[in-house]
Amino acid sequence: MGIVNIEDETHDQLRRACAVSGRSINAQANFWIRIGMLCELNPGISLQELVAHELRDAGVESLPVRLARR
Repeated sequence: MGIVNIEDETHDQLRRACAVSGRSINAQANFWIRIGMLCELNPGISLQELVAHELRDAGVESLPVRLARR
């Protein structure tokens, strides 16, 4: 494990994202880093597909969800 220096604005965005995602600041930063790396390594795959793949690999089953229309 190491120390990563990030800009104050990015840290503030991490803090706000944590309130929504329920992750710690470190977990949120790790998520963004991992997804960003996967996006760069797989430019032909959408963000939604990458996240779905990660969830499947973690053993999260698909649940029927009814989304509210805006």
